[in-house]
Amino acid sequence: MAIAIYPGSFDPITHGHIDIARRARKLFDRMFVAVVANPHKRPYFTLEERVEITQAALVEEGVNGIEVISFDGLLVDCAREHGADAIVRGLRANSDFEYEFQMALTNRDMAPEFESVFFMTAKRFSFLSSSIVKEISMYGGDVSTFVPKSVERALLGKLGHAG
Repeated sequence: MAIAIYPGSFDPITHGHIDIARRARKLFDRMFVAVVANPHKRPYFTLEERVEITQAALVEEGVNGIEVISFDGLLVDCAREHGADAIVRGLRANSDFEYEFQMALTNRDMAPEFESVFFMTAKRFSFLSSSIVKEISMYGGDVSTFVPKSVERALLGKLGHAG
């Protein structure tokens, strides 16, 4: 049984992340979306909120068979704990490639039993990031084309404009 783990901050999850998860799910018998605590970033949503928002978004978008988990620490330790064979990552641009290449090689040095599997983003999501979504939302812009309705509601709720 092939098991994959798709890690990220998911602060918040976007249609681009969901597209990667949906496509990866087709290739693996079991899949985890792993929301990382990442103490070096200052997330907009708490870890618990990000897990809940991610679960709700996957359900809303009809992406089934994925378990959403959280972790704090090394990705390879989380992957071992869940019996993963592969680490899934998405690539948008050259800058993503450089960072992901470095991380994949580092992970391979620490845990050669895992393969890194990269998915090219769909063209329509190539510019999309959680940071952009948060910034648009903070300035009152419409993020409905970038995130599922449940994520949009969570963003509005965070800003005190629950709708």
